[in-house]
Amino acid sequence: MIPHYLLLQTIGIPVLAAIFIFCMRYRIGRKAGWIAGGSLLYTTFLLCLAAPRVYQGSKIYEEYFRIAPGVNLGLMADGLSLPVALIANFLCAVLAFFSIPYAAHRIEIIYGEADPRSWLRYYTRYFYLYLLFPVGFVGVSLAANIIALYFFLELLTIALYFLMAYFGYRERSRVALMCLLWGFFSAVFFLAASVLTYTQIGSFEIAKLYLLAGNPWTVWIGSLFLIGLSAKLAIFPFHVWMPWVHAEHPTCIAGLLAVYANIAAYIIVRLLIVPLHVDFQVFSLPLMVMALVTMVYGSFLTMAQTDIKRVAACSTISQIAYSVLGLGALTFTSVEGGMFFFLSHIMGKTIFFSTAGIVVYITGVRDMREMGGLARKMPLTAFLWIIGAMMLSGFPPFSSFTAEWIMFTGIFERGMRDSTVLVIAILGVLAILLTVGYTFSVVKKVFFGPLKPHFLDDRIKDPPLTMSIPLLSVAGVSIILGMYPKIIMDLLHMVLGKL
Repeated sequence: MIPHYLLLQTIGIPVLAAIFIFCMRYRIGRKAGWIAGGSLLYTTFLLCLAAPRVYQGSKIYEEYFRIAPGVNLGLMADGLSLPVALIANFLCAVLAFFSIPYAAHRIEIIYGEADPRSWLRYYTRYFYLYLLFPVGFVGVSLAANIIALYFFLELLTIALYFLMAYFGYRERSRVALMCLLWGFFSAVFFLAASVLTYTQIGSFEIAKLYLLAGNPWTVWIGSLFLIGLSAKLAIFPFHVWMPWVHAEHPTCIAGLLAVYANIAAYIIVRLLIVPLHVDFQVFSLPLMVMALVTMVYGSFLTMAQTDIKRVAACSTISQIAYSVLGLGALTFTSVEGGMFFFLSHIMGKTIFFSTAGIVVYITGVRDMREMGGLARKMPLTAFLWIIGAMMLSGFPPFSSFTAEWIMFTGIFERGMRDSTVLVIAILGVLAILLTVGYTFSVVKKVFFGPLKPHFLDDRIKDPPLTMSIPLLSVAGVSIILGMYPKIIMDLLHMVLGKL
């Protein structure tokens, strides 16, 4: 039996946990991370409870109250929104436990020998701010109207700004401000498109966006949405913020920033492709070209990096573009594959970037030219990096392999009818080799070869299990989805198969 107001609980429980941590911060102290992680395990369980009903072809819709005409506060779970909310929330739970030792480490580095009361204030601050991320991700996924979606999207930007400003790396205040300004840039275009939508159909409800079909203003509305969301996706030429923000935030939220950027792909599908598939055709080829340019440019930019965190940061630019390429092809197979790849990528990037954070956490070194031979001292960390590299490169048995196969099948279906798309598809497949190159070259530079003398210290070893076990659980989920893709594909097909 599904609990009453299940979807509201998935947002409300983290909010209540954040308030509890804030109010009791001096009493609960180091337990804050366990409270945050426990609350997210519970909400992940709630979303799992919703899955059987959605598998039966039903939608779960909860309406709470009407704010204004055309603006109803409600949440909706279907075959498209549920897997996004579930995997995003699961990653938030995983990284909450990963953060328990890492947040303490960041506080020691930034604030030095703080007195016990100040230390508790900083530590609990991290976790009550952290809980805004699952609220934002699940809210964006389940929002039933554009205004609510906009609110949750901007909540993510605000959470990222404060976590960057308080717990980031070099020049954290400047980089946090850069992130906020780019978020504001995106929000202006998104809000303008939302208001223009309301002037045409008299509603902000996502379920009524189909009324824009054939409207002469639809191309302008789509353009505004895409500009705003391209900034979130870091698609060339809107990628400028990504290398800075993704390299300088606290590494324990790296996987969350990958979701933050990638979730714009879900929004494009929800707001534009599903309700306005025919009208969206005009954006198809330009979107594919931009995605291909971003894939290649992002790969070469990654190869030029010597900072291990910037390698992971720049690789995000390239990897996000794969999903966009699938969406741009606009066959139901490519769109389903693109969404599956988005979910696979955020899992792979969680492991890839978090492992980079482990290396920095243990060694205090970011320059790969000063690394080498760490597999001897940190075998589990080396194993995790190789897993992350395999997931990002699309190796079986991980879900990214299956997702790429499905996505490129759909792209080549379109390519058989359009020679330009065929060329883009071939170049896109070849770009995967660049991903293999930069992910595995780091393995050689960092983990193999002679061990550097300054790593002979006995303190150089694998991290606590609270950091490695959560990442292994993500790899396990990816393997399950890679071997049994119907778990995700059947859900996505309920919505996207109508294309």
